[in-house]
Amino acid sequence: MASIRKRRFGPNKEHEKWVVDYYDQHGKRRLKTFPNKKAAEAWKVTALHEVQQGTHTPASVSRTVQDVWRLWLSDCETNGLEFGTIRQRRQHLQHHVLPFIGRHRLSMLTMPLVYEFDSKLRDGGRSLTMRRKVLVSLKTMLTFAQGRGLVAQNVAKGVRIRDDSREVAGPLRAGVDFPTQAELNRLIEKSEGRWRPFIITAIFTGMRLGELRGLRWTDVDLDTGLIHVRQRASQWMEIGPPKSKAGKRDIPLAPIVVNTLRQWRVSCPNGGNLDLVFPNTVGHIDSVQGIHARFWVPLQIKCGLTTDSGEPRYNFHMLRHAAASLFIKYLCWSPKRLQVVMGHASITQTFDRYGHLFDSAESDRADTEKIERAVRAS
Repeated sequence: MASIRKRRFGPNKEHEKWVVDYYDQHGKRRLKTFPNKKAAEAWKVTALHEVQQGTHTPASVSRTVQDVWRLWLSDCETNGLEFGTIRQRRQHLQHHVLPFIGRHRLSMLTMPLVYEFDSKLRDGGRSLTMRRKVLVSLKTMLTFAQGRGLVAQNVAKGVRIRDDSREVAGPLRAGVDFPTQAELNRLIEKSEGRWRPFIITAIFTGMRLGELRGLRWTDVDLDTGLIHVRQRASQWMEIGPPKSKAGKRDIPLAPIVVNTLRQWRVSCPNGGNLDLVFPNTVGHIDSVQGIHARFWVPLQIKCGLTTDSGEPRYNFHMLRHAAASLFIKYLCWSPKRLQVVMGHASITQTFDRYGHLFDSAESDRADTEKIERAVRAS
């Protein structure tokens, strides 16, 4: 049961508030105050439903967003989540959540409030990508809180952040967003020593840098021409699973990759139990910074792939876009096939990045020699 009554206060009783008097699911009497009757009646309907469902959290005992966020981080550490993931979630709390909704109680969060929070992030100069990452963290935190009875519902679950047309970069373009076929061939020709098998594998498989750094020989089947992506090396030199369930996949190899890896295996530094395909010179995990400083930046300078100011034109991830464009153009892979091989978590991600590159062909042809001939002939 619940009732709503008016309460007057002030020296001359000139002010008024409306109080919802109710009992929670544990039979404890609770009071909730509102500035007007309409707000009190709306809240009463929701609260009674939550009481019936056994999910109601009284505002007086509800914990703040920052408190539960920190509790969530502790749970992430206990469950052994990757250091980089925990670090990112902690940064989201410190730089984006605390300034705006950190002191809000979970029971006071609403969908409109979450949209207002996003608007404040946007007005504060946060990019679309960053705002979406923060929203994902908020949704995940609220799911954690809901599972532990700290909040009745995940009010951020249905929130969607639309693209801001001013922030959308447009379709990916060869020579701007990823190397052209001629530039790919130049990168191969100018690569030497241990870097040649590394760049060839990257170009013809589209693997992420962490996946290349963590690739084991036991996951390379040169007889059938397949790479089984089963692990990756993090930025902090730790071996772990791919970034998502979709990251575990099999990638077909062009003949140039098979032949190059056969030759490389003879001289590859012994990494002991790590069994890495592309270790550093002493057989350990190669660092991201080392690969960029010793190989990727000097190679682009050698190939003349620099801006007017002398800076390298491409980051390493752009080789992944180049590989996807080749898969689409010369193998006519379907969007679903490309999604699987690239390791995208959803088909939406595939279409968002490469949808403009697909034509009417939908067949999945296994003749990967087409890619090799096209690049090598450039």
